[in-house]
Amino acid sequence: METTNQENQKEIISLPRIGDQAPAFRAVTTQGEIDFPKQYEGRWVILFSHPADFTPVCTSEFMTFSAMEKRFNDANCKLIGLSVDGLYSHIAWLRTIKEKIEYKGMKGVEVKFPLIEDITMEVAKKYGMIQPGESNTKAVRAVFFIDPKGTIRAMIYYPLSIGRNFDELYRALVAMQTADKFSVALPADWRPGDDVIVPPAGSCGAAKDRMEGKDNLYCYDWFFCTKKISKEDIEKN
Repeated sequence: METTNQENQKEIISLPRIGDQAPAFRAVTTQGEIDFPKQYEGRWVILFSHPADFTPVCTSEFMTFSAMEKRFNDANCKLIGLSVDGLYSHIAWLRTIKEKIEYKGMKGVEVKFPLIEDITMEVAKKYGMIQPGESNTKAVRAVFFIDPKGTIRAMIYYPLSIGRNFDELYRALVAMQTADKFSVALPADWRPGDDVIVPPAGSCGAAKDRMEGKDNLYCYDWFFCTKKISKEDIEKN
């Protein structure tokens, strides 16, 4: 009975799912108030959480995100950070990063994207960023990719102790944009310029044409065909 009562008392964590509309919120940030996702319509967004200000792994991540911000902006993607710290803690931490921290050749880094104050954990709980098995008081390293229509397209969660792979975050963003633009799928380890996968043939005749090379495709078998899209075409679009 005691075990059952303990289980019943456990908080149920609500996680948004791929394909859901991103939960809406208003919040105070280091760049002023935001109304999300309404004010970001027409842009991709990477919304990510970190456990706490003034911590080393988070510092390395924010410096890396800041150094890559132009690349994300050029890909029509805005960055928004979040932790359950207060606004003044955020400001002091970001100032310390700019004035004191030098890491992997990065120095004088100014974080210009918004960092959300979430001391009530309201936003973090909406996005399932608080994972009691990891911590009841800190957000895990969650990453949400949200498309221009406000739809969640991908999610990645990391534990508190592991910094994120930023090359993969950028690759995943460009991959989703490429899949949307060209109506294709992308194979393992795909990067811009690599072959892409075309949808399976819709009829026996179409499959036969593919296997005979009539569609300018390379087919490993009737269900697995690829084609080339240049890196230049991907970057242009």
